[in-house]
Amino acid sequence: MSLELTIAILLGALAIAALANWRERRPRELGRPPLVPGVAIQAIAIVVVILMLAHLVSLLTGQPLKGRGLP
Repeated sequence: MSLELTIAILLGALAIAALANWRERRPRELGRPPLVPGVAIQAIAIVVVILMLAHLVSLLTGQPLKGRGLP
């Protein structure tokens, strides 16, 4: 994956997380629950942001990130 695509996905996930946060904080009418839970969308977007940040670090340093549990 290229640097430009990684940054684009990172910014898109940040925008989705911000939009989900804004929609979750809005007041809503009683008896009308949201069709899509904003907290779930925000959690998924934050996971994507963390993954893209890790990928961005590996792209910029030139070394892949290694897990701590495997030898």
